[in-house]
Amino acid sequence: MKVISYNLNKHRAAGELTELVEKHEVDVLCLQECDTNDIPHQVGGLRLAEATQRNRLGLAVYYRENTFRAEEVRALSLKKSLHDYVLKPAEERMLGVRLRDIDTGRDVIVASFHAAPLTALNSLRRHQIRTALSELENLGPGLPALMVGDYNYPVFKENLGQKVRDQGYELTLSDARTYTRYRFFRGHYDFATSVGFDIAHIRTLPQGLSDHLPILITAEVTARRPGGLG
Repeated sequence: MKVISYNLNKHRAAGELTELVEKHEVDVLCLQECDTNDIPHQVGGLRLAEATQRNRLGLAVYYRENTFRAEEVRALSLKKSLHDYVLKPAEERMLGVRLRDIDTGRDVIVASFHAAPLTALNSLRRHQIRTALSELENLGPGLPALMVGDYNYPVFKENLGQKVRDQGYELTLSDARTYTRYRFFRGHYDFATSVGFDIAHIRTLPQGLSDHLPILITAEVTARRPGGLG
């Protein structure tokens, strides 16, 4: 499975999506900061599974419809930061989709995630991540799950990685930093948390019109989980 995650920076990079999907033969596309009133139902052979409805800057998930069938979708509101209360950019910060492989009949979960911005505390973002991962478990108990997106967590990722492992998930970074706009805030913002997947690699793709660089995740389902978050 090939998955691209891309923060479009207030929809500025929306015109790049078709080329990205076709060039990298992507199976799933996860977006953040997209204008959900101005996104197509099809992108380069991928079908829109769902987009958030209550966000000024939304999330969306697309999937390759000749490979998968969308079985269930769930959007989730998470604990709010002060930024959320004042500017109201995002009511829903996680969008999960349970996909069924048409050939094997196996279900997997893929989610697009966008954590609170850097004005919030890391503790709040950890709370959001923990809640989102728990909700994915409810979407499909014991299923392999992959949550990708903008975690807004450029420092102290070792601590975050341990917290994620405590929930039974693994945190995987890309091969190069994904945010370059401000000198003192450059780093890995966009990455993946997963369980039941063997992630071969995560590659940071060339920068386009967004201040975030898209990431390409190449992963393979290992086995059905025995159940629970561990």
